[in-house]
Amino acid sequence: MSISLYNTLTRRKELFTPLDPDNVRMYVCGPTVYDHAHIGNARPVIVFDVLFRLLRQAYGPEHVNYARNITDVDDKINARAAEERVSIRELTERTAAQFHKDIAALGVLPPTVEPRATDHIPEMRALCETLVAKGHAYVADGHVLFDVASMADYGRLSNRSLEEMEAGARVEVAPYKKGPMDFVLWKPSKPVGQADTNQPVGQADTNQQAEPAWPSPCGITAPGRPGWHLECSAMSEKHLGPVFDIHGGGIDLVFPHHENEIAQSRCAHGTQVMANVWMHNGFLQVEGEKMSKSLGNFITINDLLETDKFGGQPWHGRVVRLAMLGTHYRQPIDWTVDRLVQARATLAEIAETLVGVTPAAAPHGDVLAALEDDLNTPSAISIIHGLAKSARRGNAATAAELKSALQLMGIYDNEKPDDFFVGAGAPQVEEDEIAEAIQARLDARRARDFKEADRIRDDMASRGIQLKDGKDPKTGEIVTTWEVRR
Repeated sequence: MSISLYNTLTRRKELFTPLDPDNVRMYVCGPTVYDHAHIGNARPVIVFDVLFRLLRQAYGPEHVNYARNITDVDDKINARAAEERVSIRELTERTAAQFHKDIAALGVLPPTVEPRATDHIPEMRALCETLVAKGHAYVADGHVLFDVASMADYGRLSNRSLEEMEAGARVEVAPYKKGPMDFVLWKPSKPVGQADTNQPVGQADTNQQAEPAWPSPCGITAPGRPGWHLECSAMSEKHLGPVFDIHGGGIDLVFPHHENEIAQSRCAHGTQVMANVWMHNGFLQVEGEKMSKSLGNFITINDLLETDKFGGQPWHGRVVRLAMLGTHYRQPIDWTVDRLVQARATLAEIAETLVGVTPAAAPHGDVLAALEDDLNTPSAISIIHGLAKSARRGNAATAAELKSALQLMGIYDNEKPDDFFVGAGAPQVEEDEIAEAIQARLDARRARDFKEADRIRDDMASRGIQLKDGKDPKTGEIVTTWEVRR
């Protein structure tokens, strides 16, 4: 196999060559566990799961090491725990469990390792000590801060100069900073009563949670906690080493999170890179608008799977996954009900075709080639449609390779056609309209306009009506019947 990946760091597509083919290493930024993950969060989880599966296919499952972290210490967690008047541990455990349940329904494999920030505090303190000792960080007012000016090529990932970043960034103005772009590695923890207010100690509600705190590094006497950027540098080094193959995440993480990870890790270890390949998925919007709670279009993964909040019905996890992969991972995606309807129709028809089919030893080569080309999932799906047509015509070998390809992508795994219509109501299609569609399709077939015939069939399938062709035993002519998929 020959895999090419687009590298944000170099701004070009490159042939992927692992540092060690026997230990291919990938790190992806995971959730901050304070609330249900939204569908924007689902995109990198699904995208990098496909890459994880592809790497396992290429190098063998035992030779791929995938780390996806859980951030369980963060300002948002502190605020939510105080709001709900529960312990931070209770909140993070509950939210992490919900995240695992939701993404399992999307067909996502567990990563090789799932480090939690709070289990790596010693490594974070050690990084602070190293950076201060090497002159890349300093202590000020109970904080440890990274000295951005100490790194000559800071900003390489986001391709911006320090002046450009200073002009465009929202930076914390603090008198103890040497430079406006300097960022926090370690900060003081507020005591009980001050976690989310400006009240003096003792004046807050007694049920309010204190911020989590650990002994501070670098001679700081007051307890404190790590900064967000430091957490990923420490966890990736612990599980993958100071330099590894691939680092992934959403495009929104390029700056400042990934830029700052690179700064910490490279300066601490004296390396030219932190990861050889940096990959980022594009933004997601909902029905043409930016997703936000104020617009009422904020959709969680759980909303899609278990409620009627989006499209008036819950959706099967494989349907969500296929809909997500219909757009190339580097492009922005518009999340629509129609996208889900079409994905559902595709999966139901494929499932009908693959009943009783045993998967081949290897996926179809054309699907593999598409995935090897920078995870070109839209191309892979287009090829899958063609393979499905061939399988419906009785090509057993193609059907076996198709099933193997679908399993590789995590799109299908022996579900029955009706499984994908979980929660779907009766289709809103009149019988006269169905009859007209059947006639139009027969006319198209007689005219050998098979593209139009397929379009009509797919349109009806997307609306919950499956058209079935057969021969009249008396006349031998093609007869089309239909049935409702719910």
